[in-house]
Amino acid sequence: MTKASALIIDDEADIRELVEITLTRMGLKTQSAATLKEAYALLAERRFDFCITDMRLPDGNGLSLIQHIQREIPNMPVAMITAYGNAQAAVESLKAGAFDFVSKPVDLATLRKLVDNALNLRKNDTNDSGGNELLGQHESIRNLRTLIERLARSQAPVHIAGESGTGKERVAQLIHKQGPRSQAPFVPVNCGAIPTELMESEFFGHVKGSFTGAVRDKQGLFQSAEGGTLFLDEVADLPLHMQVKLLRAVQERAVRPVGAETEVSVNVRIISATHKNLNDLVNQGAFRQDLYYRLNVIEVRTPPLRERADDIPLLSEHILARMARDNGLDTPPKLDIAAQRQLREYNFPGNVRELENILERAITLCDGKVISASDLQLRPSAPVQFSSTVTSENAALGEHIEEIEKRAIREALEKARYNKTRAAELLGMSFRSLRYRIKKLGIE
Repeated sequence: MTKASALIIDDEADIRELVEITLTRMGLKTQSAATLKEAYALLAERRFDFCITDMRLPDGNGLSLIQHIQREIPNMPVAMITAYGNAQAAVESLKAGAFDFVSKPVDLATLRKLVDNALNLRKNDTNDSGGNELLGQHESIRNLRTLIERLARSQAPVHIAGESGTGKERVAQLIHKQGPRSQAPFVPVNCGAIPTELMESEFFGHVKGSFTGAVRDKQGLFQSAEGGTLFLDEVADLPLHMQVKLLRAVQERAVRPVGAETEVSVNVRIISATHKNLNDLVNQGAFRQDLYYRLNVIEVRTPPLRERADDIPLLSEHILARMARDNGLDTPPKLDIAAQRQLREYNFPGNVRELENILERAITLCDGKVISASDLQLRPSAPVQFSSTVTSENAALGEHIEEIEKRAIREALEKARYNKTRAAELLGMSFRSLRYRIKKLGIE
């Protein structure tokens, strides 16, 4: 097997030599350049498998080299060497298309991990990703699939924004599976589901005896995701004190377990998601702006199902086939014309997750061969569309109705001792619908 080759660009001879020695010991062939002009000449002469460049060069900026490589040699990963503590330069390089970055003074262990990840891209390029795609032919889904392929070739933090049920975790999994970290763990965590007092221990781990009940050392989520991807779902639910600690972990690529005296280096890619508008939360002071910029280096949006209604038949067929297999049925039931029409006209506040829920109920109620419109049991969901001349009285009425709905949900939750499944039964709605209304109405 031919040796991989690397191009090293830095005007400081000692750094060039350090990186060359490290990569040579890893089995790579290396060439180096001290200026952008020399680098462009070498890139024009031959092909390289990897490139690492300093940010500041005598005749220009390393960002221009990254942009050149993105245009001319898009399949070659390029990493940036940034000054220590220059987080803005690191973010700029990732946005420009850099695969990853390393800070000065160069930590050799970090550099080796970075190079290993970059070279793993060559192996992934030959892998068949069939069966891992998002279903749908709508333009928004085709664009999303293309974006996922591009993001899989980078180590930049990604933030996935979209309504509940639009497949944000699925997108994160695909970015992970199609990238160089695919053989390492994918660790999903719902930030809103961890008790506040346990968050630091859950994320960063703890050492034995650090607090009452700490009877042994425990790895945190960052350590569990070592070499892979940590998916922070509903990241907007993190309290401010944890946002500070998360920011440090992301910037320094190190965590300090509770009770430990030293930090532990971690090699983890961060992908975050939320159905809330992070920019609005930043403006309200509920989310740190510096953390927002570190997590939202590249933003991905998952489209709601109502915007791609033409994909509903394809999605329904796929979901029904999977459910038939799970239930031991030889052939999945088919949707009749009326059922298909109802699904296409439905608003789907819960998106694809709600579609799955509806079809799961329908497959139980139908005769086993055909699903009719009555089997779907769709509930009215579309809000009344007021015209632009809506009066203040109508607006006040809408607010009044929301208050009545909030009060009814709170009373049901109290009566059910905050068991949401039981509360949904008392209200005569599905668990998913109740969960959606709780989030929609901002009920804590």
